[in-house]
Amino acid sequence: MNSSQQAASTSFKVPDSSRLQLNEQGRLRHFLTTEGLSKDILIDIMDVAESFSSVSNQAVKKVPVLRGKTIVNLFFENSTRTRTTFELAAKRLSADVININVATSAASKGESVLDMIRNLEAMQVDMFVVRHGESGAAHFIAQHVAPHISVINAGDGRHAHPTQAMLDMFTIRRVKKDFAGLKVAIIGDILNSRVARSQIHALNTLGVQEVRVVAPKTLLPINTDSLGVHVYDDLQSGISGVDVVIMLRLQKERMSKALLPSEHEYFECFGLTQAKLAVAKADVMVMHPGPINRGVEMDAAVADGENSFILQQVTNGIAIRMAVMTLVLGHRAGEKA
Repeated sequence: MNSSQQAASTSFKVPDSSRLQLNEQGRLRHFLTTEGLSKDILIDIMDVAESFSSVSNQAVKKVPVLRGKTIVNLFFENSTRTRTTFELAAKRLSADVININVATSAASKGESVLDMIRNLEAMQVDMFVVRHGESGAAHFIAQHVAPHISVINAGDGRHAHPTQAMLDMFTIRRVKKDFAGLKVAIIGDILNSRVARSQIHALNTLGVQEVRVVAPKTLLPINTDSLGVHVYDDLQSGISGVDVVIMLRLQKERMSKALLPSEHEYFECFGLTQAKLAVAKADVMVMHPGPINRGVEMDAAVADGENSFILQQVTNGIAIRMAVMTLVLGHRAGEKA
């Protein structure tokens, strides 16, 4: 067992995060999940992200909002887009960034998560960005950090991936302008997807007309009735007349047994092609949190087509993560740190 697997083997309980995430003034202290957050807070995140969206186009891609702050990227799971965009976001806010390679850290010698956190706290850091294979890990850390430290959940098990959900909401808002009246279909491995859970909470909070989940019955959670979604097990019916299609990666690493006959059969039934997409609205947005398995979740013509907003999602992820970091550390865009 390698160190990241060893660290991920710890069991964490996911508590009620409504009080944990907010300070006494009702502002973000941590960002752990979209569940339970108000519409005003979600809109605030997107508004602040909008104010940062032009930073990437400047000759000097930096603002001094978090100058003097130290942010630790603590990733117990591998990641490319998420870790890179968090690092870029922190650096563009002028923060100092430390990337902890868990595979070569003291965790490989048996150090517990809490001992690691305590030692990093002693170095006077200000924020932990945490990605972990177990649901509840970010909440656990947020419950135990010093009062001046903030925690952002960069993905925990099957539970939540709130910044991914918010960059998706931001991408939708920049194109569709308003959430009211939208029909959104989330397609694929709903059962194992932390992204889908965070998206569903955000979409319902922001007031979309209808959230649909489309998947084989083996990839649907048993509690769909409590999620506020319409369930489809047929792709054509599920995307008929929708404004936004969000495809999900098959989470094969989280599947405890074979839930699909084959990837080929999955693509035949649930893979997105231009022909299948024709039943959606003509200006439908196609999105995917990445990484894309071409020929499994969608074909290349869709991934690279005019309806695809996948690369815009990546770009928008930097602005959203800049916004979240700014808000949880108590600063507004344009204020001095």
